[in-house]
Amino acid sequence: MNRQRRALITGIEGFTGQYLRSEMEAAGWEVFGIGTRDKRGDPTYRKVDLLDTSALSAWIDLVSPNVVIHLAGIAFVGHGNADAIYKINLIGSRNLLAALAASPRIPDAILLASSSNVYGNLEGGVLKESTAPCPANDYAVSKLAMEHMARLWLDQLPIIIARPFNYTGVGQKETFLLPKIVGHFRQKASVIELGNIDVYRDFSDVRSVVHAYRRLIEEKPIGETVNICSGKTFSLREVLDMVEGLTGHRLTVKINPDFVRKNEVRSLSGSSEKLKGIIGDWHTPPLEKTLQWMLES
Repeated sequence: MNRQRRALITGIEGFTGQYLRSEMEAAGWEVFGIGTRDKRGDPTYRKVDLLDTSALSAWIDLVSPNVVIHLAGIAFVGHGNADAIYKINLIGSRNLLAALAASPRIPDAILLASSSNVYGNLEGGVLKESTAPCPANDYAVSKLAMEHMARLWLDQLPIIIARPFNYTGVGQKETFLLPKIVGHFRQKASVIELGNIDVYRDFSDVRSVVHAYRRLIEEKPIGETVNICSGKTFSLREVLDMVEGLTGHRLTVKINPDFVRKNEVRSLSGSSEKLKGIIGDWHTPPLEKTLQWMLES
């Protein structure tokens, strides 16, 4: 067993975690995981609550990972329980870092998955890592707070912060916008309710995002914050047209005022210049290809 290639992924049973496990294993890493589901019979996985510090420390000490990728947390912006958001995304992350700092073997690199949501809705255009954060909801505040908290550990731990923009793929829940649209077309629904469809957003493919995570954890830009984004924007109207073209099905879009956010920026996209400067050439498939993959799954 090669202990120099041992990775621990929190949230490994989630949407992104499953793809990241495959990405890491394909690159020769021995992968261990933490999650919230029961998976008996898998010696590389343990059900651990991030708020259970003793169980967390015990598993970390047993695995003794060379690298850690922290995906676990509440990822849905519209999650209604603010208390849970802060407990998991902030306190749970702090518990993880405390356990890693106290472990017999400090990992070589720790990647924390934050979110482009920290930039907020006040500034449009292309967002760089130097853009001042201005979070507009509890989820975004929890992620920015996690970033600030993590910096308190930089003298003890080799931390990298990733800020992924919107991404999607097969297996993402239909509480997220693009899977919702794809699901309605697959079911040949006659009507879909959406908010503002003339906003432009930066979308990536989950398979490209986990590739970026792996390359960052291997390159080890310790102390850096890095956007993960395509640098291209599409409106939801364009997404609807794409899926209609792929399926030949047409549906009626009804604008639900409850889904329209106040002061919403018309266009938000990220700069991937820093990411490419660290890991080299990186790209995400054309959005139409990702949508086709989702439709055919």
